[in-house]
Amino acid sequence: MTAQLAEQAYKRALGPTTVEDWLAAEEPADGSRLELILGYYAMTPPPSGSHQDVTAELTGLVRAAVKAAGRTDLHGLPGVGVPISTPLRTALIPDLVVVDVDVCRLVFEPKNVLLAVEVWSPGNSQKERETKMAAYAEARIPYVWLLETPPGKPVVFRGYELDDADYVQVVEATDGETVTAPGPLPVEIDTSRLR
Repeated sequence: MTAQLAEQAYKRALGPTTVEDWLAAEEPADGSRLELILGYYAMTPPPSGSHQDVTAELTGLVRAAVKAAGRTDLHGLPGVGVPISTPLRTALIPDLVVVDVDVCRLVFEPKNVLLAVEVWSPGNSQKERETKMAAYAEARIPYVWLLETPPGKPVVFRGYELDDADYVQVVEATDGETVTAPGPLPVEIDTSRLR
């Protein structure tokens, strides 16, 4: 996936916006998320109530697992900025991260992100999904969780682990199934609670 991101970047010229521009940009007043993908701003509307509910549930599960393990060095945080790659002009805002540094900062370097979680919405294009996964691989983030909660369809949870330069899917669960998700510590995910 790392090669995929670089290939995308070089097939078309990188956009004019740098990670430094993204860091200096004002937060949208309406709660929209402003990300930077290959030098182009990508703004998504504020997360819906159901999206936020799922993210809160996952955040609670991660924080409970951190506490149960006695890991004071790890922190689960929703919706923080991660400047993924300066050369590839990419900075993302995962729905949830697990970091291994003090939380008193504006953004978190990829080297401190042990897990990135994306709750996909129907509006996320396949290209956007692939680009984000490739960006996380490029940044060497060890674990990624992807969650799909399409209206009227089963929830799908997938957990990935970085193997060399690509992610390998380790678990998949659908409505009603429970799995132990890969990550810096075990987290049990009951998909029936993610709706």
